[in-house]
Amino acid sequence: MGKIIDERRVFSDGKFERLRAALTLTEAPRVCAEKACVYATGSFGRREASEHSDVDLFIVSLSDYDKEKRTDRSRLSKLNEILLKADLIRVSEKLGFPPFSRDGKFLEQHTAAGLIQATGNQNDDAENTFTARLLLLLESKPLIGNEVHSKIIDDVIAKYWEEFPRHGDCFMPAYLANDILRYWRTLCLNYEANILEDEPNRGSKRRVNNYKLKHSRMLTCYSALLFLLCVYAENDTVTAPDAQTMVHLTPTERVEWVACRSRNKGVSAIVQKLLELYGRFLEVTNAPNDSLIQLLLDDTLASRLRDERSEFGDLVYEALDLIGRGNRFYRRLIV
Repeated sequence: MGKIIDERRVFSDGKFERLRAALTLTEAPRVCAEKACVYATGSFGRREASEHSDVDLFIVSLSDYDKEKRTDRSRLSKLNEILLKADLIRVSEKLGFPPFSRDGKFLEQHTAAGLIQATGNQNDDAENTFTARLLLLLESKPLIGNEVHSKIIDDVIAKYWEEFPRHGDCFMPAYLANDILRYWRTLCLNYEANILEDEPNRGSKRRVNNYKLKHSRMLTCYSALLFLLCVYAENDTVTAPDAQTMVHLTPTERVEWVACRSRNKGVSAIVQKLLELYGRFLEVTNAPNDSLIQLLLDDTLASRLRDERSEFGDLVYEALDLIGRGNRFYRRLIV
């Protein structure tokens, strides 16, 4: 494992624990108790934050869902939601975190039933449940309400594994894999759309966003696919406990796991190079966003980083191909 990745894990965990400790002195734990959880995504969810990282938080509550009436009543009242958000904002500001993105637009409450019932629903994207659910599984770390967080993860996985009892000896998690691929492609589409909307700053922001898209965003999605593919290649099936193991590993931890478990000896060398390039990405992005924009305006540096970005994607593909070649689940990922 690269030194920079190890250092980031230590830094992230330390700063995250300071945030958690400060919140224990507020009303937030009482407000959430056995009703809701708050989890971090982004660099803190991936355990790779730097001193310049903001904290991306989601609130998910348990609820009372009536299937017949299709009503979903959160156990976290509106007033308690306001109290919780106020504590999160005050404490994060006190500890020197950057303000929540878009003036707190994404600091909203979802219900566990809402995340689950929206799976495969046409309104999944519009209500932001798709992003909340996928990030819950791909890069979340509980800040408040660990037990509720674990229960919600188990319930979401159970939804994706509904067909397992009928196909337990050869279960391919195609439902989840399709959503992961859809999430990755949504990120790619959003990147292109944002570029077109932001024409005056197209050159600078395009380089920054593309650099992050082709490293951290790609690894978040494809580390999960590599994990699931590796398990299927080994066991000819993937169980819900396998998925739970995957969820509780960060993207870099997943590819390390794959390197240790894969029967193909070539995978370990690919993962080692992949993590070296990822460490390089973490070093380059260890700067305020404005400084990073200026840095990537250097055409010579941008060209070198573009080559590294392409090599990173090539390595992800090579790992997938080595693990999945001749594998029915791999075929389903491609076609």
